[in-house]
Amino acid sequence: MLNVHPIHAFSDNYIWVIHNQTHAAVIDPGIASPVIEYLQSKKLQLSAILITHHHHDHTGGNAELLQSFDVPVYGPHNESIATVSHPLREGDQVNLKEMSLNLAVLDTPGHTHGHVAYYGSNPFNMVFCGDTLFACGCGRVFEGTAHQMYQSLQKLSQLPSDTLIFCTHEYTLGNIQFARTVDPENARLIDFEISALELRSRNVPTIPTTLTLERKINPFIRCEQQEIINSAQNYSGKSLPDPTEVFTVLREWKNNF
Repeated sequence: MLNVHPIHAFSDNYIWVIHNQTHAAVIDPGIASPVIEYLQSKKLQLSAILITHHHHDHTGGNAELLQSFDVPVYGPHNESIATVSHPLREGDQVNLKEMSLNLAVLDTPGHTHGHVAYYGSNPFNMVFCGDTLFACGCGRVFEGTAHQMYQSLQKLSQLPSDTLIFCTHEYTLGNIQFARTVDPENARLIDFEISALELRSRNVPTIPTTLTLERKINPFIRCEQQEIINSAQNYSGKSLPDPTEVFTVLREWKNNF
């Protein structure tokens, strides 16, 4: 039986630990100490470190973890991360034998040039998508292009509908506020805001979310839907015939929201 556990880090990061009764893999450890504490508390042996992109809040704990654990570090081939021992690209697989878990690598550039995500389908559909797809939102476009980010989001949105979305920041409430501005009549979004507020009032993560839900509430993966197009056109004051143009306006709007 696999568990996926969030470790809180910094102000709003989640470091994800996948584990069974004996072994664990950690995803995007921006800091080592809470990971080590969790592994020790559960008597788990670290088997691997997986990195989605090079930003320090996702990699900063690697060196310290490697002082305690001699494990492979998987990460994007197209980024310079000193601690990565196994560079990966689309189509590669990460085989975590101790947990009988295979994760497929997806190229998801946009937030950074080489950003990757990890998708697994056993024992349930799950994707660890770093700073690409968030609950009700998406990451900023720092190094790539809006076109790349939109294509990456479309790639993720085509995964099985029951896929659990494990992103790495608790940005949900702010994302909901923006989404409600874009799509104010969305009843499912209004319901999600109520549940998310209740969870955060108890300091419970709003993540993972599901792809089924995101397809209904997340404006950034719904750029072909008329209500999202209308809002983006009203905001920009111009016609937006292409979904990538809609996405570009939405992302710029969110940057200034």
